[in-house]
Amino acid sequence: MRCSHTRNRRVCAALAAVGVLVVPVGAGAAFAAEPPGPAALVAAAPSPSADANFPELTPAVAARLDRAIQDVMKETGVPGVSVALSAPGKGTYIRSFGIADKATGEPMDPGLYMRIGSETKTFTVTALLELVDQGKVGLDDPISKYVDGVPNGDKITLRNLASMRSGLFNYSADEGFYKALTSDPYRPFTPQELLAYSFKHPIQFQPGAEFDYCNTNLILLGLVVEKVSGTPLHEFIQKNVVELAGLPHTVFPTDAAFPSPHAHGYTEQTASGKLEDSTDWNPSWGWAAGAMISDLQDLRTWARVVATGTLLTPKTQAERLHTYPSGVPGAGYGLGIFDIQGWIGHNGSLPGYESLTVYLPEAKATLVVLLNTDVLHDNNEPSTLFGQAITRIVTPDHVFDIPVTEPKPSPSGS
Repeated sequence: MRCSHTRNRRVCAALAAVGVLVVPVGAGAAFAAEPPGPAALVAAAPSPSADANFPELTPAVAARLDRAIQDVMKETGVPGVSVALSAPGKGTYIRSFGIADKATGEPMDPGLYMRIGSETKTFTVTALLELVDQGKVGLDDPISKYVDGVPNGDKITLRNLASMRSGLFNYSADEGFYKALTSDPYRPFTPQELLAYSFKHPIQFQPGAEFDYCNTNLILLGLVVEKVSGTPLHEFIQKNVVELAGLPHTVFPTDAAFPSPHAHGYTEQTASGKLEDSTDWNPSWGWAAGAMISDLQDLRTWARVVATGTLLTPKTQAERLHTYPSGVPGAGYGLGIFDIQGWIGHNGSLPGYESLTVYLPEAKATLVVLLNTDVLHDNNEPSTLFGQAITRIVTPDHVFDIPVTEPKPSPSGS
């Protein structure tokens, strides 16, 4: 479920090789609401209802997590990372490492705004499913009912789009798109421009036949939400998803605006292939698939909301969580959400930033990871490596992992 919109991905694993930049690991920082401490740790006494297989987040466990996270940082060269891990009756671990800005040396902090890439998909699909609950759309409606000119649109359903089984070409894998983005990453894109990059390519397969992670699907679903609601997507999501979920630091930007304070992001998805600061790049090319911004605390809340269906009826939430094979062992994809070894949620990646927001129902555990680079390490997403290292410690029976697959050609040539 790589959310980078500029490389072709047939499955969820990372597919491009990159170099490594080693940076120092800095001191951690905690939310003001959390009791102070070297590990930003809140240890709570176990409760009878707590999952016996999830460990109490004691100082000893926190020290193991510290070491594991720092080891991943040193291995991957990630500049800065913030992590939040918690479960009822087990305590809360919130910690930041490294730097948020290479130019100033500003330390990473849990309170910084971050671009969250394809975690935006969970918000867009939630908006769509709210309209399903209101009886305004049907998951098995063809996309041609709402958007004209979609190849095979009379056969592709909204369900196919949300579950990544449409067969449409991924606009972000188009060479022309890649050149347009990297030649001027500050330019705006419209949804119609993005779809044009996709629609000039043939159908990849018939709807429902395969899984193919595709950003084109979400652009179409965003247009459905707009048409049915009569409201711009960013306004609908703000009012009906973000505010109802209680997320005061989550926004859907319509330009390159980035609330302060925020971390600087670093990427090699550039015209030169060299590492650049992508902080102020315009995310409009991700739109309903990847443009949103949030912070650690909001995503801790969102992890539970999206996985438990707080904003939806039980029937619609059950539809959302019905997963289809993704081609990745131990990973299934539902409607804008994945289940990887029991962890339910989504990851996100766009130039300069990666995120991971997941929830383990049996322990009611929440894990959020935010980092300020999308540079791959040995074809692995750094967010996956952090998730893997953390879950190996706290949930060894549910290790978050997206295995690497063989690379395919991409517009970037990697």
